[in-house]
Amino acid sequence: MTAKPIPARMKGLNRAEICDQNFIEFVKEWDGRADAKPAPNESILDGSALDAHGFSELLESQLISRHLDLMARVLRVQNKVFYTIGSSGHEGNAMVARLTRHTDPAFLHYRSGGFMAERFRKLPGMDPVMDSALSFAASAEDPASGGRHKVWGSKPLWVLPQTSTIASHLPKALGTAVAIEQAKRIGHALPIPDDSIAICSFGDASSNHATAQTAFNAAAWTAYQKLPAPVLFVCEDNGIGISVKTPGGWIERNFSGRADLDYFYADGLDLAEGYGQVQAAVEHCRRSRRPTFLHLRTTRIMGHAGTDFEIEWRPIEELCAVEATDPLLRSAAIALQSGLMSKQALLDLYESTRKRCFAAAEEADRRPKITMLEAVVAPLAPYTPDAVAAEASRAAPQDKRIAVFGSEDKLPERLPHRHLAIQINNALHDLFCKYSEALLFGEDVAQKGGVYTVTKGLHKSFKNSRVFNTLLDETMILGLAQGYANMGMLPIPEIQYLAYFHNACDQIRGEAASLQFFSNDQYRNPMVVRIAGLGYQRGFGGHFHNDNSIAALRDIPGLLMGCASRGDDAAMMLRTLTALAKVDGRVSVFLEPIALYMTKDLYEAGDSQWLFPYPPQEEAIVLGEGRVYDEDAGDLVIFSYGNGIPMSLRAARRIEAQHGWKVRVVDLRWLVPLNEAFIAEQAGSAERILIVDEGRHSAGVGEGVITAVVEAGLGAKPLERVVGVDTYTPLAGAAFLVLPGDEDIVAAAARLASH
Repeated sequence: MTAKPIPARMKGLNRAEICDQNFIEFVKEWDGRADAKPAPNESILDGSALDAHGFSELLESQLISRHLDLMARVLRVQNKVFYTIGSSGHEGNAMVARLTRHTDPAFLHYRSGGFMAERFRKLPGMDPVMDSALSFAASAEDPASGGRHKVWGSKPLWVLPQTSTIASHLPKALGTAVAIEQAKRIGHALPIPDDSIAICSFGDASSNHATAQTAFNAAAWTAYQKLPAPVLFVCEDNGIGISVKTPGGWIERNFSGRADLDYFYADGLDLAEGYGQVQAAVEHCRRSRRPTFLHLRTTRIMGHAGTDFEIEWRPIEELCAVEATDPLLRSAAIALQSGLMSKQALLDLYESTRKRCFAAAEEADRRPKITMLEAVVAPLAPYTPDAVAAEASRAAPQDKRIAVFGSEDKLPERLPHRHLAIQINNALHDLFCKYSEALLFGEDVAQKGGVYTVTKGLHKSFKNSRVFNTLLDETMILGLAQGYANMGMLPIPEIQYLAYFHNACDQIRGEAASLQFFSNDQYRNPMVVRIAGLGYQRGFGGHFHNDNSIAALRDIPGLLMGCASRGDDAAMMLRTLTALAKVDGRVSVFLEPIALYMTKDLYEAGDSQWLFPYPPQEEAIVLGEGRVYDEDAGDLVIFSYGNGIPMSLRAARRIEAQHGWKVRVVDLRWLVPLNEAFIAEQAGSAERILIVDEGRHSAGVGEGVITAVVEAGLGAKPLERVVGVDTYTPLAGAAFLVLPGDEDIVAAAARLASH
C-alpha cells in the first residue's frame, strides 16, 4: 500500500493556522454516532470518572488556552503581544487544576494555559481571558507581574510566578511542601489549609536538568525518613525539548521505579480517560503526604514558540502525525460522541472563544504600559527605613532570653567582650527568641553547631523543629528557604562555604531575588542567607575554604549583602537584615569572614583589641551605614571591609609613623548595594584615597568603590587599590601571595606619597 498523500494545505509554514483549521474540519467532518445527551452529573463516557458538567468546563478551559495561543501568534507581528511560547498540546493540564484547590500553591512552567484557565473557576469574579491578555500585552495593569514579564501567576489563586530558568522552580516547590508540614511542628499558622499540597509542573526535557534531579533526590531522601513532603511533581511529557527529542519511554523508565517517589501515569490527551488517573495521583499525594510524580502524557503542536518554524527542520509526515494527536480533537470527539454538543454548538463555542480572546487582547493593547524606570524597579527592592529601624530595635522578650541563656547574669550584654563567632551566635539566639517562626538549617549546623561552632547551642535551645541539618545540597538548602518563606516563616539558611554557593547561585539570582519583581511585590520570600567565606584562614587551606569571589552576588538585582568585620557590628547587622526580611520581604546575604571568627587581637598578640561588647538589643545598624575609624583624619582615607579592616588599621599606624599623615579607615559593612553617597562623602573630605579589597582584581567590591568616587567627580584625587589576584586561592603560605596584606597597604601608601 502506498501512503496517503499529504494535502498541499497541510504543508504550509504557519502550523498555527493549520492546527486551527484542523479542529474546524475535524468537527465538520465528524460522522460518528452520538449517544443520548448525558445529565450534568452523569459520566461523559461509559467508565469515565469525569461527569458531563466537569467535561464541559474543562473543554472551555482548553479552548481558552488554545485561542490565547492563536491570538498571540497573530498579534505578535502587530506588536500587540510580546510572548508566543504556547500551551497547545498541553491543555490536558486543566485536569490537574480542576482536581486541586486554589489554595494549593502552584509552581507552573510556561505551557500552563489550560491549568490557569481552569483554576480561575475556583474563585468568583475572575476572568482568565482578560487577565492573561494583559500579561501577553505587557500591560502595567497585568494582575500577575504588572507588565514586567509574561508569567502564569495569581496572588488570589496561589500561583507563584516563575521565570523561564529550566527546572529552577522544583527545589522551592518541594521546599514549600516541606514547609506546610514544618509549620505544624513549630505551631506556625499557615496562610493555606493544613492539608494543602504543592504543585509543580515541568516538561520531560527539564526533568533531566540537575536542578530537577536535586529536587527529586531531596524528595525521596525526605520520604525515606518518613518525613511528610506533599508535593505533586507533574511531568508534562510531550516528547521533545525545543528540537531535542526525549527517547521514547524514558520518563516512565526513569521515574516509575524510584523508591520514595510515587509514580502515577495519566493520559493528558484524553479528558475522559485521564481524569480518573490524575484524580488518583492528587488524592494519593494529599492523603499520604508523600512526594508524588504524575507522568502526564501531552504533545506539542505549533512549535516551541512563534519563532520556531518546525517545518524547516522536522519532516512534514512527522509534523502531521503529531498534530493528529491534538488533545482538542479528542475533546471534540468526546463532546460529539457523548451527545453533549452538536457540531454547530461546538463550532459556535470555538469561534466565540476566539472572538473573546481577540477582543480581550485588543483591549489589553489599549491599556497603559510601563513607561517610567521608577515603575519598572518599584517592586524590586522595597525599603521602608522607619519601619525597618523600629523592627530592628524591637527587643526579644526578656523571659525567653533568660530561659535560653540560662540566667540574667548570663545574658550576652552582661558578659565580657567577645570575638566575632560568639557574638554572631549570641545574636542568633536572640533572634530565635524574638521570632518564633525563625528556622536555621544547613550542613552540620545542628548538634555539631557548625564547622566553626557559630551555631553552637541553638539546636539544644530550640530543638530539631527549628534548627536542623539538611542533606549536602546547597541548591536544596536555598530551595527549602524559599519554601519556608512562602509559608510565612523566617528562614536563616547557612551555606557552609562561599565556594559552595556558586553551584546553587540561581536559586537566589533567578528565583528568590526575582519573586517580588515578577509578582509586582504580591509575593515575597524573605530570608537571611548566612555564608562563611573570604580568605586568610589558616586551619583549612585552598580555594574551597578561602573563596574570595563575591562577583556572582554583587550583580543580583534586589539582593542585599552585608559583611561584618567585628562582633558587635555583626549582631546589629543581623538585627537589621532580619527586620528587612520581616518588613520589606527582602532577600539578603550575610557574609561572615571565617578568618575573623576567632580573632581576638589587633596590633599585637594578647592585646584583645578585636574583642567587642554585645550591643544592647535596641541598637541596630542602618542599611548602608559604614563605620569610620578616626573621622577627623583627612590625609588618607582607606576603604575596606571584612578582613581588610584589621589589616588597614594595623597598616594605618605604620603609615602615620612613616609619612606623618592622619589616616581614616572606613568599614563599608554593606557591600550590596554600596552606599555611594557615603563613599563620596568620605572620599571628598580626604586628600588621598586607598581601597583595600580582599576580593579578586576583576569584578571586586573595589571596582564599585572606584566607580562611586569617579562618578562623584573625585577621580582626579590620588588613588590606589590593593586587591587580590585573579586566581584561585592555593594551599598553605602560597595563599598569602594572592591576597592583599598589611605590607601591600603600606606600599600603596608609599606610592601615593610619591604622587
